[in-house]
Amino acid sequence: MPNRLSRATSPYLLQHADNPVDWYEWGPEALERAKAEDKPILLSIGYSACHWCHVMAHESFEDETTAQVMNENFINIKVDREERPDIDAIYMQAVQAMTGHGGWPMTVFLTPEGEPFYGGTYYPPEDRHGMPSFRKILGGVSDAYINKREGVESTAAQLREIYKSSIVSARSAGVLDAHVLDLAYRTLAQQYDIRNGGFGGAPKFPATMSMDFLLRYWKRTDTPYALEMALETFRKMARGGIYDQIGGGFARYAVDNVWLVPHFEKMLYDNALLVRFGAHLWQATHDQEVERVTKETLTWVRSEMTSPEGGFYSSLDADSEGHEGKFYVWSAAEIDALLGEDATAVKAYFGVSPAGNFEGSNILHRPFPVEAAASRLGMSPEDVMAAVERSRSILYDARVKRVWPGRDDKILAGWNGLMLRGVATAARAFQSPEFTALAVKNAEFLAREMVRGNRVMRSHKDGVTSIPGYLEDYAAVALGFIAVYELTFDEKWVDHAREITEAMITWFWDEDIGGFFDTAADAEKLITRPRDLTDNAMPSGNSLALDLLLTLSELLHDPDLRRRAVFALESLGPAMMKYPTAFGHALGAADMSINGAIELALLGDLEERDFRSLAAVAAGKYLPSLVLAGGAPGVRTEIALLHERSMKNREATAYVCKGYVCETPTTDPSELADQLDKAPRTPAPLG
Repeated sequence: MPNRLSRATSPYLLQHADNPVDWYEWGPEALERAKAEDKPILLSIGYSACHWCHVMAHESFEDETTAQVMNENFINIKVDREERPDIDAIYMQAVQAMTGHGGWPMTVFLTPEGEPFYGGTYYPPEDRHGMPSFRKILGGVSDAYINKREGVESTAAQLREIYKSSIVSARSAGVLDAHVLDLAYRTLAQQYDIRNGGFGGAPKFPATMSMDFLLRYWKRTDTPYALEMALETFRKMARGGIYDQIGGGFARYAVDNVWLVPHFEKMLYDNALLVRFGAHLWQATHDQEVERVTKETLTWVRSEMTSPEGGFYSSLDADSEGHEGKFYVWSAAEIDALLGEDATAVKAYFGVSPAGNFEGSNILHRPFPVEAAASRLGMSPEDVMAAVERSRSILYDARVKRVWPGRDDKILAGWNGLMLRGVATAARAFQSPEFTALAVKNAEFLAREMVRGNRVMRSHKDGVTSIPGYLEDYAAVALGFIAVYELTFDEKWVDHAREITEAMITWFWDEDIGGFFDTAADAEKLITRPRDLTDNAMPSGNSLALDLLLTLSELLHDPDLRRRAVFALESLGPAMMKYPTAFGHALGAADMSINGAIELALLGDLEERDFRSLAAVAAGKYLPSLVLAGGAPGVRTEIALLHERSMKNREATAYVCKGYVCETPTTDPSELADQLDKAPRTPAPLG
């Protein structure tokens, strides 16, 4: 018989609707019952694409005996971390304090007041590898709560102390200057994996925000090694198994340090960041491989991750038919049967062998350049690539007939804002009508379905929009709208972004602490008001908000927006220097604050060839902290970059400015290219 979760909309919660566990969603009903019956709360947090969440569900939550223990001794609450990042962040902080690590599934035991006193992540059904069984944990926690209450209350009191840092007022650490960026760069260079790209060992995650900072640093300082690190990391990933060589898109991370074996789930936010970075990297290098992989990833988003209405889905599962990665791997015999005489070339190119490289099967990857594969086969590189290109669609069509991994089809505002920004950036860089249409359709969906008045909502599924938005939702959606403006020059998107920004300041900024909280002032009151300043798998709401304030302050010439951002960034300066990989996106905002935005105003008729020629020149250039505006002169506009500027000789005219100091206005695309090339290294005026 289905439990209460059968009424949920979250795909993750619905996965547990048939468990024998008496699950509740987070809410007053469960909390009040815990108080009335004086029972501890068992809080289980995960997400739809989480492999180990599925494992623990099959081993424990579907087990009648385990469920009986849970139901008799606990009030059981299941939370989708993607819908409720506030709850996830609060209790993840406690688990990390108790165990030294975190992850999902997360299992936390709370008092009826919601205070944590014990927790961990995955627990096996039997004692294994030094981990106690889940039932042993249940018995021990229940016994402690009943018979050793003083110890439980003491632990809860100690954990309360970890939340005090979130309400400490921000303090400026002094003027933010280029020294912060230099030290961050040196730290990243020391941590760089020279052999394999990226940072650190296994498991290895795409450090996309750090790579984006490296690209900025290269352009500002002309440091070749910064570009080399960014480009080589992207290439190593693109040639590894972490990249889907047949369908496009990147998996969440690699379990090894060489990017070969992925954790096969595909998350929207990872690919959003990689698409935007790929577009920037192509602008910087015009590298054909970067262009191909970025476009393939966008095509995957459009074909497999976009709703009919234009929203972007959240993720694809790692598992299918109960096995991780089964959808994506191949045997040598399958490839022989499908490809015929092209099979030999394709197997050499993608590193396929009879023994395989993953549990007897093959994860497709590119272990060496095409020239090496061609030489081994006595073929020309052109013939090998022709065979590969003929084979991609055949392999994709064969894969489509397999049992698909589950898709989490809820649409999250913040993740959509990140992808919208990526799609719009790539559409402008590649001058692509198809990707432009994708961006505009998503922006219209978000404006229609996810924004209520000027308040942003978190989640949308099956026509229902729910859950008040968090700081990341407001900031990411507004940044996405600004990117669509830079793509289309339709000013309504700036209007939307400004309204959302004003609401963001009203509901999330706190004058007492001098910064943003992650939840709105009128949000549900939890045991603390979360405030995470670090960038993790995706940018923090704080760093996105600071990025937004700086960008909009340049478009509108609003000094108050800049003042807030600069103060908050100054308070992060010491941490950014010491732990740059934890502040990748914030470092990008710091670069904009320190070195100044590059302002580009294009005046003219948007449909005329001369205007489009200037816009195309700008689209092909990598410009860190670019703020772009375009429109006809003399038209009433709120965009300050367009004020008091006119066309020269009735021709489309470009104004390149920095710190309110401008180059000579130009109508010549070649002269504009020269001005843009030197703009990133031109010091911003003082004051």
